[in-house]
Amino acid sequence: MFRMCPAVNVSLVVLSLTFLCTVAIAVDNTPAPDFSGLWIHPTLPGFEPPLSGPGPVRNLSRTRAGVSDFNRLAGDYNNPILKPEAAEIVKKHGEMSVAGVGYPTPSGQCWPGGLPYMFWNLEMQMFQRPNEITMLYLIDHQVRHVRMNVSHPARVIPSLSGDSVGRYEGDTLFIDTIGIKPGRFAMVDMFGTPHSPALHVVERYRLIDNEAMKQAAERDEKENLRLPDYTNDVGIAVDREYKGKGLQMEFTVEDPAVFTTPWKATITYRRGATEWREHVCAENMHEYYNSKDVDVPTATRPDF
Repeated sequence: MFRMCPAVNVSLVVLSLTFLCTVAIAVDNTPAPDFSGLWIHPTLPGFEPPLSGPGPVRNLSRTRAGVSDFNRLAGDYNNPILKPEAAEIVKKHGEMSVAGVGYPTPSGQCWPGGLPYMFWNLEMQMFQRPNEITMLYLIDHQVRHVRMNVSHPARVIPSLSGDSVGRYEGDTLFIDTIGIKPGRFAMVDMFGTPHSPALHVVERYRLIDNEAMKQAAERDEKENLRLPDYTNDVGIAVDREYKGKGLQMEFTVEDPAVFTTPWKATITYRRGATEWREHVCAENMHEYYNSKDVDVPTATRPDF
């Protein structure tokens, strides 16, 4: 079972973001699409399978309604995208979850999640500048920096978020990320699917009309568990009266050490009805639903 870390809600200090409001320009000197504002995708685990072709690992455990059972994360280890060793890891995690034995995940351990794991985040904001895009994610205020219109360095220093470079092509924002370091709890999804240093993720963001957004959301909610709207301090709520465009992100994952083929998935974002809140992950090694402690980093001697 995946354990969402407890969130401590604190008032967000309002800073001047004037420097982030400069209009970005595409490579062909046309105005770039505006992706600013609060975006929400209120489903878990959150990856939407593609309409065709290889897709992500899906949950074998289903609720009575037929959607992914978020309390029993049993990844489909028979998915042909998985190489044998990766399939065994996914199977092991699934057996643990079904047995009620939680396994550590980045977000469950207050640990930064790499790509594409962090895409499960329910809320996202994007600030566009000509030379850089800054992306904020809800849980534990994770931040990404995407350098625009440049290439990856010849020698990338691996990091948990990797090295991300972007460009606009018409109405689409492309982000290419390599150098994603496998951390202590490295996984590409909540099913524990592993990755290697060769992981390569490409994101494509574009605005879609309101009807297409609704249709994509309906497909998503047939696969993933939709959370109810929270209008309290948790602040996760979709604006049901919104008539404008939605934001859709399609991402492609390659990792020859883990996967037999590249695969794709989609995240469909809708406008939020609440203000952005800062959520701080409160470290807590005890799983109350399991009456046990989970694996956390420990030191053999104090630092002081």
